[in-house]
Amino acid sequence: MNIFIVIPAYNEQKRIGQVLKDLSALPYKIVVVDDASSDDTYQLACSYPVDVLRHRINRDQGAALQTGNEYALSQGADIIVHFDADGQFLAQEIKEVIKPIVEENYDIVFGSRFLGKKSELPFFKEKIIFPLARIFNRVFLGIKLSDPQSGFRAMTRTTAQNIIIEQDGKAHCNEIMVKAHENKLKIKEVPITVIYHEFGQGLSGAFKILKDLLFSKIIK
Repeated sequence: MNIFIVIPAYNEQKRIGQVLKDLSALPYKIVVVDDASSDDTYQLACSYPVDVLRHRINRDQGAALQTGNEYALSQGADIIVHFDADGQFLAQEIKEVIKPIVEENYDIVFGSRFLGKKSELPFFKEKIIFPLARIFNRVFLGIKLSDPQSGFRAMTRTTAQNIIIEQDGKAHCNEIMVKAHENKLKIKEVPITVIYHEFGQGLSGAFKILKDLLFSKIIK
């Protein structure tokens, strides 16, 4: 099987080197999509045995993932894995995320921080943001997955062809989940470890995701 790891990257010069070093030791094809970084992310990525694409303007994470998906499909990918450039995920857990696709014919697999493995979540995210996000997903989107914003996922070639990411920003996580349910795909969650180096987007980021999702539903 041709397994492609798609990595969106924006100003990740501090950590992308270690991420690519870890991934390069594994039997996967790696695609980095540099989202017009202003630091040395692109140059660092080019120093590793990986394919590197580059957006000429910053378009945000969802757009970078779609660019990566399209490239991986053009190169004959059978399975596509989305993996972050900031060192939050563990390269050795990729085999666990793709296993349900390879052995059980699942269409898409989402990694979850809430299924038993240790992930030291920031208190505000764990106790406020994520519970509210789960409620929103269940009530408004019909999604009952344990992790409302998982960036570590794997999908089959057919799934990647059918799920076109239209949300350029962080709302792509919810969009992919919604489209997976709408297409009645065979879905599974598996436990993953998440290591927080920085706490990322807070409440303002959550509200932006909510705004983007609601706006997309209104204009359809």
